[in-house]
Amino acid sequence: MTSLDFVPSGRSRLAARIAALTRGEEGRLRLGTLNMLRGMSLAGQAITVLFVHFVLGFELPLLACLLVIFAGAVFTGALNIAYPAQHRPSDLAAFSYLMIDQAQVSILLYLTGGLQNPFTLTLLAAVVVASSSLNLRYALALGGYTLALITLLAAYHLPLPWSAGEAFSLPPIYVTGVWIALMLSLGFTTIATFRISSESSRMQAGYAAMELALAAEQKMAAIGSLAAAAAHELGTPLGTIAVVAKELQRELPKDGPLAEDAQLLRAQVERCREILGRLAQHRESDGLGPDARLPLLAFLDDLAQPHRTLKTQVAVEGAEDSPVIKVLPELRYAIGNLIANAADFAERQVRVSAMWDASRIVVRVRDDGPGFAQEVLAKLGEPYVTTRPGRTALTDEQLGPAQPRQQHVGMGLGFFIAKTLLERTGAELTFGNAFDGGASVTMAWPRGRLEADGG
Repeated sequence: MTSLDFVPSGRSRLAARIAALTRGEEGRLRLGTLNMLRGMSLAGQAITVLFVHFVLGFELPLLACLLVIFAGAVFTGALNIAYPAQHRPSDLAAFSYLMIDQAQVSILLYLTGGLQNPFTLTLLAAVVVASSSLNLRYALALGGYTLALITLLAAYHLPLPWSAGEAFSLPPIYVTGVWIALMLSLGFTTIATFRISSESSRMQAGYAAMELALAAEQKMAAIGSLAAAAAHELGTPLGTIAVVAKELQRELPKDGPLAEDAQLLRAQVERCREILGRLAQHRESDGLGPDARLPLLAFLDDLAQPHRTLKTQVAVEGAEDSPVIKVLPELRYAIGNLIANAADFAERQVRVSAMWDASRIVVRVRDDGPGFAQEVLAKLGEPYVTTRPGRTALTDEQLGPAQPRQQHVGMGLGFFIAKTLLERTGAELTFGNAFDGGASVTMAWPRGRLEADGG
């Protein structure tokens, strides 16, 4: 058995909505944000250059520095004219813009001392932006490009600006140490920032799917409540029609031309009342609605029923007189999906057992399949974890913040959704493999969290 895939009803519509939430081909970084960050950088560069030259009195190629800063401002202005601020450039375009920014900063550093200039650290800023908003290959490419620029700055640069008539130069071994520190910082910044952004993106997509799934379950509950209300409201007029039809049938001659129509009218009224009665009964047996209550074993048996086939037996086990619980949409969806997953991987049998005492209610779902793979077991409960044959979960590289996900929607979200929904109800989950083979999922609640008042 492997991690549960998220396959709810209406999957195609849900998949489209999740893809929209998690973004597809567009990048997620707005051009306006890039231009704002570049503008702040250019303003800082101009202030620093002017301060060093006029306040500190250090000699530097002022005109060349201002021209480099002006070129960056012209580039920003051209982008503002060409595109609206809300435009989201593709990963390739954003990568190209960041390359130009790194080149502009590097030229300015070349004019002001190379790696001897303490402002060399500003080259890390664009790498952080790329790692948090582009996919991994572009983030690594920008990191490599930045490392190449740093290496060139270590070897080729103008003297560090200093007081007139004086020269200042750091020892080569110190410059080498700066280069090594920047190289290590680039590597760590790229990987760490990307990993954190990926995990955030992973959780965001998982929570979006969970909320949509819960909304669908609540919608079904609302439909059930509406059906029961309709059955109740239509009962009175149908009763009146039945009485009138009965009186008409009594008054009309039995061999008259309208007698057969009156009999048909009564029969159809009775049929409508039977249909409404079945609707109300179905709603009650399904436990739909905000005030639904069911015995625990009856609730579990209802969830297991759709998964009983000639191939797979689904047995519900527990003592008699099970506690009456509140039937929550979270419970229906989460436990139902866990049973469905167990049935998918079972050889012949799935066992759903319930136990309870004065303080706790415990439900365990076990199958006789191959069990959880060891490499997956430790990650169960995280979004996009699956080893289903023919299915692919998102890896860290694929989970780049702007990486298209349409082809992966629904892969490995099931256990994440089930775990999150069950934890909302106060459950503690344990995943494992049984000693005699097969996978086991155990859910435990404080009895007061599930039991209906007076249950």
